[in-house]
Amino acid sequence: MAKEARIIIEEKEYKFPVITGAEGEKAIDTRALRAETGYITYDEGYGNTGSCQSDVTFIDGEKGILRYRGYPIEELAEKSDFVETAYLIIYGELPTEAQLKGFSARLTRHAAVPVNMEHFFEGYPAHSHPMAILSGLMNSLTCFYPEYAANNHKEDLQNFDEVAAAALSKVRTIAAMSYRMSQGLPYIYPRRDLAYADNFLHMMFTEPYAKFVPPPEVSKALNLILLLHADHEQNCSTSTVRMVASSEANMLASVAAGICALWGPLHGGANMAVIKMLEAIHAEGDDGSTFINEVKSGEKRLMGFGHRVYKNYDPRAKIIARACETVLESLGVEDPLLDIARHLEKVALEDEYFVSRKLYPNVDFYSGIIMRAIGIPMNMFTVMFAIGRMPGWIANWKEVASHPNGRIYRPRQVYVGETTRTFVPRDKR
Repeated sequence: MAKEARIIIEEKEYKFPVITGAEGEKAIDTRALRAETGYITYDEGYGNTGSCQSDVTFIDGEKGILRYRGYPIEELAEKSDFVETAYLIIYGELPTEAQLKGFSARLTRHAAVPVNMEHFFEGYPAHSHPMAILSGLMNSLTCFYPEYAANNHKEDLQNFDEVAAAALSKVRTIAAMSYRMSQGLPYIYPRRDLAYADNFLHMMFTEPYAKFVPPPEVSKALNLILLLHADHEQNCSTSTVRMVASSEANMLASVAAGICALWGPLHGGANMAVIKMLEAIHAEGDDGSTFINEVKSGEKRLMGFGHRVYKNYDPRAKIIARACETVLESLGVEDPLLDIARHLEKVALEDEYFVSRKLYPNVDFYSGIIMRAIGIPMNMFTVMFAIGRMPGWIANWKEVASHPNGRIYRPRQVYVGETTRTFVPRDKR
């Protein structure tokens, strides 16, 4: 007998099918609810609403599980790299040697941006936030590559391989150029002989007459940060990408919207909040001890600990914590903020107050520390997040574009405003 949910409204019973996911998660299919009953569900923030069926990423927050296309994040972090994992997320399977070589070649071919786009940067003030530039220029790519922006899913999917590579490759180039512009430095063009993360570091930090060669530990750590952020199910920015894609908007326009959603401090700004917290603690001459007591008393808020989804330890945090120590040790960084961070971490892992509340350090806590140690400025932290999240956005855009019976996303609302009113002429108000 098929499983079903029964809802009683005004003493009348209605039956709705139950959907069971691949990992046993269950959902009530209410697509016919309004048509049959005249009612809609009310779920502010969509915390209990499944907006789609997806086979990209699975999260079990209670058990601390994260899998890309069925592969545990721990295994990918140990055995894969960002580009190979990006291929997995976008295409659904790990690539063969030939497929990975071809994918990497497309990324290399699409690394540079059109020369005319360099003039765009001249119109931005030097203090412009790089996320604003990144979103604007990713969308502007549609002007230079109209073949990638038909705004017709069937036509856009015909060029999917090329536009996916262009989005994934050019996002790091635009990001690096926005940083160079803010510093008053000349742009550094991508090189064909460098791996993905190394190429980004080269475009960020190379001086005109001296190549920047990052330590292997730095390259590995940055690669890991990107891999750990490559997708995270239906979060705010990914849902935004799907929302825009449902209107048949092209991929570049959709991911540009995702960048805007990620910019919000409640989404992509968590690692920035960690550094700001550490700076505030240091400015007060505290090693973190006073701050911890203030957190316990409710006077201060601890950033970078706990997670809305993970009710256990963030699986990404365990991985990146080791990389964080390796990077700090290899660079020999002496930074008082990092000493405070280590103290907070130690307390949070041992103190019953934090352990009982499952306030463990999350991925944002460690990624912010690593990026600060590398020399990436704080206003670029969210940009790094956007670069890493690009594979997931691309894969989710493809799911929407490939859906044979896809519909434009159009949530309902419960109207609570004024009812029928009579217009009063201006002279009588």
